Amino acid sequence: MTRAPRPARRARGFSLVELMVSVVVGLLALLFALRLFTGAEAGRQSALGGSDAMQNGMVALFALGGDAEQAGFGLNDPIVAGCNTVFSDTQGYTLAPATRGAATIHPLAPVVIESNGANPDRVSFYAGSSVGGTGMLRVVASYANGTSLTVDRPPLWFDAGTVIVVAPDQAGGTCALAQVSGTNGTTIQFAGGGGRRYNSGALGPSFTANAARVFNLGPADTLALRTWSVSDGYLQLRSTGATGSASAAAVSEGVVSIKAQYGFDTRAGAAFRPEYGMQVGRWSSTMVDADGSGVSGDAADWQRIAAVRLAVVARSKAVENPAAGAACTATTARPVVFAGQVPAGVDAAPVTLDVAVAGDPVNWQCYRYRTFETVVMLRNASWRPQ
Repeated sequence: MTRAPRPARRARGFSLVELMVSVVVGLLALLFALRLFTGAEAGRQSALGGSDAMQNGMVALFALGGDAEQAGFGLNDPIVAGCNTVFSDTQGYTLAPATRGAATIHPLAPVVIESNGANPDRVSFYAGSSVGGTGMLRVVASYANGTSLTVDRPPLWFDAGTVIVVAPDQAGGTCALAQVSGTNGTTIQFAGGGGRRYNSGALGPSFTANAARVFNLGPADTLALRTWSVSDGYLQLRSTGATGSASAAAVSEGVVSIKAQYGFDTRAGAAFRPEYGMQVGRWSSTMVDADGSGVSGDAADWQRIAAVRLAVVARSKAVENPAAGAACTATTARPVVFAGQVPAGVDAAPVTLDVAVAGDPVNWQCYRYRTFETVVMLRNASWRPQ
């Protein structure tokens, strides 16, 4: 007996409900994957931004610290350090201003800080390669104008191109910087032209016979006058070693502030014995009356600078955007530098910084910041003639 064949069943597809459920599950999976990817990408960008900030900040601090370590001229004579100096440069570099009491001067010193409160400072480091620690020649004929000086003996080691400083014996006077163009017997000449960028045809100030000395700062190509600043998120440098010294060149991006402080040796009276070593007793962003003379920023105060404290603040590249309608919380408080006691027992002089970059439409709180600090003892600070 044979069975009758079953009728073929009609093939069935997905119902509308099943299709809608599949779509919803797929969308949920896609949403989860997108959020996972977005979170991972945000974390990656934040990590890369932090890495950039660390790298840029360390490079900037290394550059400033290196200049601070080399700052100085191989001499620390009281009549030169902090001397208000007449300076001319055909390529446009100018010495940094500072205050002496109520007056503005342009001192010749290892470091000059142009403090700018909460905003970035300008910091200048000056260095040379003097072959002697004291004035090597004495001016024996009064000078009022012209391109030559008469000195007490033949000027050995003063070859053409050597940079000199003429300083009055009385500390606190006006000095002059020039470049030797030649010598003749007991005469030093400093004519302009011939590639001598620091000569203007005259020294500027007058000097009295037997009341001024001539210092040798070494060859012109070893004279390093360098000024660091920050503009629009870039660390910038003006230097006599670069053509076109009047304008600053960008060195590193992502740097939003640099700050500096002088470290003064404030020991009074006979307790101040620099020949046995300098020690920091006070930090300040500006010149102070370190020697207790009643005048802030006089020549003796520049002699009291034992160290410089430096800080760099770098910003991440990544912008951490908040949720719609919310404020940025990547950084909630302005960075503070110089808050620690260095050395132990010396009061800190903390500075709260404004790290907003002019022209940046993004709120400064949407970035993360890293601060870097160092302290550099100035070379030759305790070496001086008695």
